Amino acid sequence: MTGTELIAKERQRQIEEEGWDTQYDDGHPAGDLAVAGACYAFDVAGFVLIAKDCWPWGKEWWKPTPNDSMRQLVKAGALIAAEIDKLQRQRGSKSTTPE
Repeated sequence: MTGTELIAKERQRQIEEEGWDTQYDDGHPAGDLAVAGACYAFDVAGFVLIAKDCWPWGKEWWKPTPNDSMRQLVKAGALIAAEIDKLQRQRGSKSTTPE
């Protein structure tokens, strides 16, 4: 499975199992989902203190997978994808033109 496929599968899991659907995502302040994804990526890259300091939610929601960097990056990608989807909904469009 490609990275893109793994991220899509994780995003679907977040929606179906965790209940983090579009309505839930839209309730977060701008950028929170992207920041959370970045924190997981920073943690994988060894910037643990930055990751913990920038985490946008309560400590109980910080769920790194220190023995599985790939899993953690998949979660990061899914959170960032959720932020992108949220921005697209706000713009009223499902497509974007790469710059």
